[in-house]
Amino acid sequence: MTASAYDFGHLVQEDRVHRSLYTDPAIFDLEMRRIFGGTWVYLAHESQVAQPNSFFRTRLGRRPIIVTRDGDGRLHGLYNRCTHRGATICRQTAGTAKTFQCPYHGWTFRNTGELTGVPWPDGYAGNLQGGAFDLARIPRLESYRGFIFGTLNMAAAPLQAHLGPVRRPIDEWLDRHPGAALEVREANRLKFRGNWKLAYDNAADGYHVIFSHRSLLMMENRFAAEDQKGMSFYKQRPDSGPVRVHAYPNGHHFKDKRMAIDQRPGGLWRTEGLHPGMEHYERLLRDRFGADADRYLDLACSEPVNINVFPNLLILGNHIQVLDPISATETASVWYGTALVDPEGSLGEALGPINALRMRTQEQFPTFGEVDDLTNFEEIQAGLAAEEDEWVWMHRGMGLPDRFETDGETVSGPATDEVFMRRAMSHYRDLMSVEPELTVLRGAEA
Repeated sequence: MTASAYDFGHLVQEDRVHRSLYTDPAIFDLEMRRIFGGTWVYLAHESQVAQPNSFFRTRLGRRPIIVTRDGDGRLHGLYNRCTHRGATICRQTAGTAKTFQCPYHGWTFRNTGELTGVPWPDGYAGNLQGGAFDLARIPRLESYRGFIFGTLNMAAAPLQAHLGPVRRPIDEWLDRHPGAALEVREANRLKFRGNWKLAYDNAADGYHVIFSHRSLLMMENRFAAEDQKGMSFYKQRPDSGPVRVHAYPNGHHFKDKRMAIDQRPGGLWRTEGLHPGMEHYERLLRDRFGADADRYLDLACSEPVNINVFPNLLILGNHIQVLDPISATETASVWYGTALVDPEGSLGEALGPINALRMRTQEQFPTFGEVDDLTNFEEIQAGLAAEEDEWVWMHRGMGLPDRFETDGETVSGPATDEVFMRRAMSHYRDLMSVEPELTVLRGAEA
């Protein structure tokens, strides 16, 4: 079957999706154009290119990209591919550079993409200047409160319209301490033998927690003084409990666990999952700040939210997870820790311990919980090799209208239901049914 012959109306149905969406390399190739080219994709955080002439390597689907901030402070998304023979020009993860020189033949480019030098130019009969040999550039690069997205589709809606109501939980996540900014710091690079959508399918799923993460729940409550650590609220009645999932337009969704947490000062800290050294920092803050320590400890905790921006940005706790598709059956998953930057100094001496704790929370769920999920993804991928058993079901909650509320735009229900997956897959079907016109810019066009 050719790529153009796929009927995504059949492959994505209301209650199920076809296994080929996770196994077929030709469908994966289509996704790299129609999704990771045709819609807004998360690339980097502005704190990773905070200084003039800084850069950060990333990918737009399988396209190697350098996000740069030039000397005037403007952001650019450059293809990390020499226009001469295609070699990777930037081979460092991040840094500062006014220019990039291709290690293969020495062609040199500004951090805005312009070709500035070619060794022994007399060997070329034509003029290499004028923009035709500049680095290709992402035509649309926009930032929402520090999160940088790019698309190759000039017809895509503006970024804020694309994000829609998922902006609200993002805003709340960022505004936990008014006046503070966010700094993103890399922590863990993982990889699993499975399709990228398996991770996105799981991102708002509350149905798997007490089964998949049983060892983490047992560890937390075995060594904790109280039976309310980490994700322990899932052990009660998750199907009718306070944790809700909100399915938004354009494939985004949000699992909100905050109502399961004691809302009084210190309530978030009392349920924070165990990680090394936390008792030392708690003692330090309480000795130094007394009753105010509860507020600082809550700021250090993992916010009990899963905010998922289709197709590749997942915000969980204090962390940012980025999905990086490699092939139909392989995905990289990069976790970033976050620290607070407090330009007004209102956090004072508490800032150091707060940020130390925020980074150490990586040693709770990401370290001890994400491995459970990655194992599940690999085992699902293995199961999907069974060609005759064609369907993946996502019908939990269907036919039970009393379980859901809607305002016409957002559908909300129990965190154990699969409404979030149904809505994301509906958006996926829409994108995969249309071939977008993809564009790159060079020279004066940019």
